[in-house]
Amino acid sequence: MIARSRLVAIAATAVLAAGAACQAHNREASGRPAPSGSRSFTLVASGDVLPHTSIIDRARFDAGGKGYDFRPMFAGVKPVVSGADLALCHMETIYGENGEYSGYPLFKSPPEVARGLAATGYDGCSTASNHSLDDGAAGILRTLNALDQAKVRHAGTARTAGEARSVTVLRAGAAKVAHLAYTYGVNDFPLPPGQPWAVNLIDREKIVADARAARKGGADVVVVSLHWGTEWQDAPDDDQVNLARELTSARSGERPDIDLILGTHAHVPQAYEKVNGTWVVYGMGDQVAGAMYNHQGVQDPRGNQSTLARFTFAPPSEAGERWEVSKAEFVPQLFDIDAGRVLNLNRAIAKGAELRGVRDRIREVVLSRGAGDDGLEMGE
Repeated sequence: MIARSRLVAIAATAVLAAGAACQAHNREASGRPAPSGSRSFTLVASGDVLPHTSIIDRARFDAGGKGYDFRPMFAGVKPVVSGADLALCHMETIYGENGEYSGYPLFKSPPEVARGLAATGYDGCSTASNHSLDDGAAGILRTLNALDQAKVRHAGTARTAGEARSVTVLRAGAAKVAHLAYTYGVNDFPLPPGQPWAVNLIDREKIVADARAARKGGADVVVVSLHWGTEWQDAPDDDQVNLARELTSARSGERPDIDLILGTHAHVPQAYEKVNGTWVVYGMGDQVAGAMYNHQGVQDPRGNQSTLARFTFAPPSEAGERWEVSKAEFVPQLFDIDAGRVLNLNRAIAKGAELRGVRDRIREVVLSRGAGDDGLEMGE
C-alpha cells in the first residue's frame, strides 16, 4: 500500500490569484508529512454512487438498525482507494435529512454516505449529475454540508455564487490537482431561482476557460469529471467522442489545458482511450447501485459492473512542463447486490469466486478502443 500524502485543499476564485487562501487537510495515514521535492503520485477514481432504496436498506442493516453505515459496502475496495495519493468518487445523488430518504426516481440519500466515502479513503467527489436538483437548492446545500463535515472535497455544484466561481484543488504529493466537474443536464428541472450557478452544465468553452484559470492559479494537473453519454451503451456516443477530442486538443502554448477526463452516467463500463495524448475514461460504470433495469425493463447485470481508474503521474523534468501519466491501469469491480458489497473482481477471483466471465467482459469493453496499445493495464 502506498503511504498517503498530505492533502491540501485550496478554494480559489475564478481568477485564482497567487495569494488565494488555502486550508491544510492532513489525510496521511501514517501521520508523516509529505516528502519535499517532486515525486510521482497515484490518482484513483471510481464511478457513480447511486443509492437505491435497497442500498439504503442495506446500510441500515449494516448499522444494526440504528442509523446508516455505508463503510462495509466499500470495504472490498478500500485498499485500492486508500492506497492512492488522491482518490475521487462520483456522488450522483443528493442527501436528505431526518430519515426522509428515497431511491429512484427522485433520490434523497442518507448523509452517512459521506462518512462511508471518507472512511474508504476518498478525498473528493464530483457532484454534478442529472440528479443534482432532485430536491432543488436545499438538496445541494445538505449534500455539500455533509461532505464538508466528512472532510470530503467536492466539485460540480455550489451553495453560493462565490463557491461556484471557485476551483477545488487538492494536493497529491508535490502536485496541486484541480478537480472540475460538469453534467449534461439535470432531468429538465429548472435551475433554482436566482442561482444559475448551482450546477455546472457541460459547455466546452466554459470547461476550457475553467481549466486555464486553474492552471493559471498554480494547478499542476487538471482533472475534469463529465457526467455524459448514453445510458446502457457500452460504446461512447458521438457527443462523448467529439467533446473528448475538443477538450483534449485545447492547449495553452505547448501544454494541454486538461490532463485527464473521467466519465460517469452510462450505468455501464465504457472504454478508456488516449486522445490527443490525454487519457479519457468514457464511463466507469456504477460503483454502488441496487438492481438495475435497462430501457427494456429487464434487469441488466452490467448496471452493477464498473472500474476503478488508476493513473500514476510523473513530475516534469523542467518547471512548467506537463506532468505525464507514467502508468495507466483499471481495476474491474462488481457490486454484489445480494451481499451489498463492492468487489474488487481480481481479488474476488483469486479467492475462488466464479466471476471470470464478468471480469473478462469488463476488460474487453475497457480495451475496445485500443487503450491496451497505449499501455493501459488491468491492475490488482
